[in-house]
Amino acid sequence: MNEEARLVVWVRGQVQGVGFRWFTRAKALEIGGLSGFALNLDDGRVQVVAEGQRADCQKLLDWLGEGDTPGRVDGVTEIWDTPRRGYDSFAIR
Repeated sequence: MNEEARLVVWVRGQVQGVGFRWFTRAKALEIGGLSGFALNLDDGRVQVVAEGQRADCQKLLDWLGEGDTPGRVDGVTEIWDTPRRGYDSFAIR
């Protein structure tokens, strides 16, 4: 199934100041076909928005939660939605 999706993820833990956004962007580019961004939030979480094929978004979500990330991930919260197509690439904000 080649369904397009929008994935919004909030990552909790020690995820700021450790290169987490950079590695998230690199993983999104490695997966390919994803656009969106990774953003530090004031409360210490990182927000990740990814749009693309649902299977590719799922790969990024799996990576975010499996511990192969810099820092320490204590948990992720996700919301799936329809794509808004407002991104040209995957950025660090």
